[in-house]
Amino acid sequence: MKPVNELLTTNRRHDNWTPLLEVAVQEVFELMLGGQLTESASAEQATLDVTAMVGLAGQMCGVLSLRCDRTSAALMASKMLGLEPDKVGPEMSDALGEVCNMIAGNFKNKISGMGDGCMLSVPTVITGTDYSLYSQADSPGLEVRLLFEGRPIVIALQIRG
Repeated sequence: MKPVNELLTTNRRHDNWTPLLEVAVQEVFELMLGGQLTESASAEQATLDVTAMVGLAGQMCGVLSLRCDRTSAALMASKMLGLEPDKVGPEMSDALGEVCNMIAGNFKNKISGMGDGCMLSVPTVITGTDYSLYSQADSPGLEVRLLFEGRPIVIALQIRG
């Protein structure tokens, strides 16, 4: 088996990581939110106005993001904190950031030799839609589109080799 650094530099596309990313997302939602995700069969584009991001550094550099609408973010927070969705306030950002952080950690641990060789940043959460995200990723990003409680969520990973 190739070392992780060699794998990263020789496989710029990382296409084989998409199933690992999807499994990591499914596991976090089942364990932390007690919910099952379903595949997004709809091409309908919802307004995803909450974005959580976690940076990756070390053997793998990049950014993992989780995008959803405010209703989904409040529902995630309510399930994590045991609150009614309409009672969730500022803790919504903390909860969404933590979900993103757990997905990033679970994903990197699924790649052989990556667990200790890749560090995660503190999560950042942005609300609103009027922003642009620029990344120095030099390979095509991975994206997983799923439904949480019937509402779309998008998890993306951009990697810099």
